[in-house]
Amino acid sequence: MKNLIFINGTMGVGKSTTSKQLNNILDDSVWLDGDWCWMASPFTVNDETKTMVTDNICHMLNNFIHCSQYENIIFSWVMDYETIYESIVSRLDTTNCNMHRYTITCDEETLKKRVTNDTAQDGRNFENSLRRIPRFNDMNTIKIYNDSMTPLETAEYIKSDIYK
Repeated sequence: MKNLIFINGTMGVGKSTTSKQLNNILDDSVWLDGDWCWMASPFTVNDETKTMVTDNICHMLNNFIHCSQYENIIFSWVMDYETIYESIVSRLDTTNCNMHRYTITCDEETLKKRVTNDTAQDGRNFENSLRRIPRFNDMNTIKIYNDSMTPLETAEYIKSDIYK
């Protein structure tokens, strides 16, 4: 059985950094960051671009699932509505996959520090990130509060949960 690992959370919380660490410590792993499928200029969000990005994500994840080389498939992205997750999973061949869902979160002070220290972010992104946090609370995921954890410690926690 393969492990399909979803790393969720608001912008700036540490999804990508944790996923990179997880990719390094898991055997036979591959990692897709959803943002890589949406690197466009100008960055435009509309029905057409959302459909295209979701199609690209599902295509790549299915290719990873069907590739015998990979046992662990990591997907990180902001999925702040259950419908986003469902729209992706419904199009995946998960027959031989164990599904693992995690939401990485932190308190407001930690988030502000992280967003402020990230040169790719700005003040508007902090407010946007902060506004999204409550949406993750009711999602069917394992919540990881990483305020006092390094990205490697967070990745090790996820690995230990997957292989418990």
